[in-house]
Amino acid sequence: MLASALVMLIVLLAISVPIAAAMGVLGLALNQFFSSMPLYLAMGEILWNSSSEYILIAIPLFIMLGEILLRSGIAERVYAAMAQWLSWLPGGLMHANVGTCAMFAATSGSSVATAATVGVVALPQIKRRKYDERLFLGTLAAGGTLGILVPPSINFILYGLLTNTSVPRLYLAGMVPGLLLASLFMVYVFVACLAKPSMGGTPIETSWRQRIYALKDLIAPLFIFLIVVGSIYAGWATPTEAASLGVLAALLLAALERTLSFAMMRAVLEGTMRTTAMIMLIILAAQFLNFVLASIGFTDGMGKMIEGLGLGKYGTMLLIIAFYLALGCFMETISMMILTTPFIFPIVTNLGWDPIWWGIALTVLIEAALITPPVGLNLYVVQGMRERGPIGDVIWGALPFVVAMMFLIGLLMAYPDLALALPKLVMG
Repeated sequence: MLASALVMLIVLLAISVPIAAAMGVLGLALNQFFSSMPLYLAMGEILWNSSSEYILIAIPLFIMLGEILLRSGIAERVYAAMAQWLSWLPGGLMHANVGTCAMFAATSGSSVATAATVGVVALPQIKRRKYDERLFLGTLAAGGTLGILVPPSINFILYGLLTNTSVPRLYLAGMVPGLLLASLFMVYVFVACLAKPSMGGTPIETSWRQRIYALKDLIAPLFIFLIVVGSIYAGWATPTEAASLGVLAALLLAALERTLSFAMMRAVLEGTMRTTAMIMLIILAAQFLNFVLASIGFTDGMGKMIEGLGLGKYGTMLLIIAFYLALGCFMETISMMILTTPFIFPIVTNLGWDPIWWGIALTVLIEAALITPPVGLNLYVVQGMRERGPIGDVIWGALPFVVAMMFLIGLLMAYPDLALALPKLVMG
């Protein structure tokens, strides 16, 4: 059953069937071959229950927040400010790529939006400053993944919904690993450019006066971060309400920057609806497929098979990590989270791992899927903005950052409090 399901899914993806349609077709096929009951008759109730959760409203709101920041010009000024402060390091503006991605991630909640926003601003610098193209592209693709680890994160919302885990605790747990991962990315760039200075391009000319003056451009993302995350931990708003406050704050900033217009809002709404529709279709199709898999005994069988291997707490976790790395090569990230969580989550918690900890570790694994070929979404986002050259340049540039992610997973396994200490300190 497992082999046939995986083969069918890979074939559907290989012939370019959209992931939501592929999962829907797979669910119907498994129902036909492995169940004597017409499970598709329950599809209406499944789709309604899946789409009527209040917390899901936060998804289009966070997407809209990112769209406003992109189209209002705020992201461009943030990048310029980060360049003033970080470009003196070996690697120059590649540190600004990672730093701006981390800043933007703290307001957007989406990896694709983060990679796209920073990429639009940064890509022209490759030729202008003579950077190593592969490494520069890799910092954009990998830096964009921070969008789902640094709070607020759309993936944390979905994980919290699927596992009945506190989203505010997940947000707190993601802060230290998110900053640590951004630092690991920058350390790699630093070492690579120290070993081969020609990769680091020509530095920009700046002064302390320019750096101090540029600090004002970092106020906008910090303001939105405090509004969104601060309102949650002050007890003033739920994650959904905080997302709406973030949108209002972004609109206010756009108005103050005099970039708020009917044309801009039309583009914002079109982008928001397009991305939201894609995500919701994936959620609904994955929920139907999960229902079919549970009904035909796949979920329980998979869990018993993994537990029956007797690999222990750490051995089983290494197997699960390998499973996600392999699956991430073929599957879109949101669908991967929704599809696998129902049978992997009980295994992980039965082994004694904390549900909050696993939410962070799973998110890092999903980040790796965003930059591993052939389906790594951020690879195609960066390549699409680049509009020239082979995608292999982006792939080879991003792969070393997957190693940094695996190093972070190792640190989290050895020191779980990297993720758990802050939630315990703030929320008890």
